[in-house]
Amino acid sequence: MRIKFLLIALLTSVIGFSQSVNDYKAVIVPLKYDFLKTENQYRLSTMTKANLVKAGFQAFYANEQLPAGFADRCDLLYVDVKRDNGFLITKLYLEFRDCYGKVIYTSQVGKSKEKEYESAYRESLELAFVSINALNYKYNGTNANTAKVTASVPATPQNVAASVVVSAPVADITDPNLLYAQPTENGYQLIDKTPKVVMKLLKTSRPDSFIAIKDGIQGSLNAKDNQWFFEYYKNDQLISEKVVVKF
Repeated sequence: MRIKFLLIALLTSVIGFSQSVNDYKAVIVPLKYDFLKTENQYRLSTMTKANLVKAGFQAFYANEQLPAGFADRCDLLYVDVKRDNGFLITKLYLEFRDCYGKVIYTSQVGKSKEKEYESAYRESLELAFVSINALNYKYNGTNANTAKVTASVPATPQNVAASVVVSAPVADITDPNLLYAQPTENGYQLIDKTPKVVMKLLKTSRPDSFIAIKDGIQGSLNAKDNQWFFEYYKNDQLISEKVVVKF
């Protein structure tokens, strides 16, 4: 009976912290997709944004100045159009990720047998949006940042370090130099609003210190006085640069 109760509690916890597209205020649309050669080729970025608006989302291009109320990049979704390989058939689908790179939603695959690229891509993308329209998106007012992974994990000696990294230091989300941490296999990569990878972090045995690499310079990222600092040596002098990071 105790085991059954624990399983139910765990399932409830997972469901309670699951996220959907309704948790996000808007969607950021890139100007170029990996399978295309130029920006907005075949006007696919324009088509993506227009269809998102039609589906009820607020959508902005990646190079747009965001209006007031959208300063926190983790309140936003980042869409990408992916191409599946197919013989004599074009397949496209959309993938929505959060600011940490986690996939929140993947659309159905749109397919086309058109031979011309423009016609095939546009038809496939239009069909992929059928499943997105069916979501009946409506922002629920929930701040996606409240769904912390560590909130549903009991504190143990093994995961205390991870919990500390997520919760402190507290980042100033209004800072124009704010960087966002995306998990990698051995640590994190810090990206700016472009998004561009600015720094790579490797985990150490301490939750408040990382091996850091920026512009080919290796140093460390350390937490001090509720702030992060990138520290390295240059001409035998210790350089310490403040870095605003949202984990």
